Amino acid sequence: MKIVVRVKLLPTAEQAVALAATLHACNTAANHVSAVAFDREVFSRNDLQKIIYGEVKDRFGLSAQPTVRTVKKVVDAYTTLRAQIRAGLLGAEGSKRRVKAESKPIRFRPDAAQPFDDRCLSWQCDARTVSIWTVHGRMKDVLFTGSTAQLKTLAEHRQGESDLVCRSGKWFLVATCEVPEAPLNQDPADWVGVDRGIINLATTSDGDNHQGRGLKRYRKRQARIRAELQAKKTRSATRRAKRMARREARHAAHVNHRISKQIVAVAERTGRGIAVEQLDGIRDRVRLRGDQRAEISSWPFHQLGEYFTYKARRAGVPVVEVDAHYTSQRCPRCGHTAKSNRPTRDDFRCRRCGLAGPADHIAAVNVRDRARTAWVFVNAPVPQRT
Repeated sequence: MKIVVRVKLLPTAEQAVALAATLHACNTAANHVSAVAFDREVFSRNDLQKIIYGEVKDRFGLSAQPTVRTVKKVVDAYTTLRAQIRAGLLGAEGSKRRVKAESKPIRFRPDAAQPFDDRCLSWQCDARTVSIWTVHGRMKDVLFTGSTAQLKTLAEHRQGESDLVCRSGKWFLVATCEVPEAPLNQDPADWVGVDRGIINLATTSDGDNHQGRGLKRYRKRQARIRAELQAKKTRSATRRAKRMARREARHAAHVNHRISKQIVAVAERTGRGIAVEQLDGIRDRVRLRGDQRAEISSWPFHQLGEYFTYKARRAGVPVVEVDAHYTSQRCPRCGHTAKSNRPTRDDFRCRRCGLAGPADHIAAVNVRDRARTAWVFVNAPVPQRT
């Protein structure tokens, strides 16, 4: 499976100047290539490269391989744009956002990330240095650092391209690694049911509760500040709002990484699988107030599920999705299902047998029980015809 490892570069002042000049030159060239591709409606890598290759090398001072990577970056950007349009992410045909995206060439920021392959960038993992092509010539002995786990993964599994990234004056290399998956546990001892929510981001059938109250307060505060910035309608306010949105996304991703890592570690240690609710179409199944719709739409439920999946694949832990209907209204002991079983958001009390407890924990237990049935059904032997 493919993962990315981000390490921090520690360039000297002279090296940082060369790296900045390289990004600026590559992205200036990318803007020119993008304009040509848009005007001529040529979005095939080979066709575009035949048209623009020589001009880009001579005009922008790029070597052969950086020129090829720059053309590929432009082609990939238009491929992504077309995919977003097909998926409806930019609105319906004729919408303001879609017209704006389709009416002009894609532009690249002067400090946008630039891909490098092994011809332009070589790693010396033992010395923790890289040798990288720049517009000022080949630059050697650029130091990098990272966590022990990152450096080990990089040394053992790095393959393919690496992206040079500049963020807030700091330099990073994002490397692609091909990590082998652990053998899948085909016979889990049991399941860890996980109920995802807003107040409690994840509650397990073991009773572990990963609260989201702090993250919810943080996101509300960020939303309030963004609304104030948007009301100003100035360029500086817009730039600040975008920086805040990226910071918020990184914070939410960090929380989801931590939660999924802990739950996967418990499942791996105990020989169990992980069961989660299938949340596809949740916006269509529930009726929410206006403030709740915004909260649900911006909450990283799907991201947490993706983190569960890929971390479990690395550990060989099976993951199943089960039906999410009535998991918080069904009694796991007697099976009675009723809306009145959940008198408040946090509490569950069965009207038939009297079982009581936290509603999210009850939901996680129901998810676990459904996973037991689903796994048996999926792995049942196919009857042979006679």
